[in-house]
Amino acid sequence: MVRRMKTITGLEGLREAEGETLGTSDWHEVTQDDINAFADVTGDHQWIHVDPERAKDTPFGGTIAHGYFTLSLAPRFTEQVMKLDGFAMAINYGLNKVRFPSPVPVGAKVRLGAKLLSVEDVTGGAQGTVEMTFEVEGAAKPSCVAEVIFRYYV
Repeated sequence: MVRRMKTITGLEGLREAEGETLGTSDWHEVTQDDINAFADVTGDHQWIHVDPERAKDTPFGGTIAHGYFTLSLAPRFTEQVMKLDGFAMAINYGLNKVRFPSPVPVGAKVRLGAKLLSVEDVTGGAQGTVEMTFEVEGAAKPSCVAEVIFRYYV
């Protein structure tokens, strides 16, 4: 997949982009320091994430990122896959569905592909549902697939 970015201008541009792939982010390497920092912020210090020695004896062969860590990369990647013009603001509204089909091992590179599934009018703007697929370089299955809902206000 070649990285590209979609520029969406105003509500009409958003409606026109419905059904389109918005873009693909750059690869981002996940480090043990990243995972440890996430564990500190969330209080989730489960050993499979933070204990490299113990995790060596698992089927993963080492520590893996929290699923929510992977999902938390969405804002970083979203800025790389789409640009908004003609909106006063955009906010996260929620999620319809999130799945974590495969792990993200420490040292792996992950990136995001995004597709605008649907657009609905709401008071003051529109609501868009974006399918976000997080993939690990060389993995057979994505590490996370999520339907993320945004509200775009003019």
